[in-house]
Amino acid sequence: MVEKAGADVIHLDVMDGCFVPNISIGIPVVASLRNKSSLPFDCHLMIINPEKYVGEFIKAGANWVSIHHEASENPSRVLATIRQAGAKAGIVLKPQTPVEVLEDYVDDFDFVLLMSVNPGFGGQKFMPEVLDRIRTLVSIRQRAKKHFLIEVDGGINLENAKALIQAGADVLVAGHSIFRSANPAEAIKEFKSIEYLAS
Repeated sequence: MVEKAGADVIHLDVMDGCFVPNISIGIPVVASLRNKSSLPFDCHLMIINPEKYVGEFIKAGANWVSIHHEASENPSRVLATIRQAGAKAGIVLKPQTPVEVLEDYVDDFDFVLLMSVNPGFGGQKFMPEVLDRIRTLVSIRQRAKKHFLIEVDGGINLENAKALIQAGADVLVAGHSIFRSANPAEAIKEFKSIEYLAS
């Protein structure tokens, strides 16, 4: 349904009950979903020791894999492993982590995922401070002359989508605002119309 409605990517939240308090899906579920859609799978790993699992998620069908800066002692090494396995490598920042930490390894990722809620549970209230964080990241990207994507996840709805795009976000992750709407397919189409109006 979301593919037919025009979604560009399927975002899959993976939680281990350790890095975040909630537990969600794992490698077998990603593998079982892979033949249901031709869209890229964007696996957001909210897990400790991501280096142990990134390869298995890619084998299961993940096209984009993101790890938390806060969850790895050597993010650059894990990101390199993701790229070597043929997927896009992403780094995720919790709301409290300064975006400036990424300046030391801007060559190592294809996208940055900024959390606009505290990771671990859906349906949280959007943190508007992420708009300034996006703008800072855009400046870092421009200074470094890089082309990584800026993705935002958490509390995103039709009311704040335009401001996020105008601040510089390239990819918006919408969960509750689509799947709990009266008409999910129509909600996706509305998001897509905002994208064109704001850009």
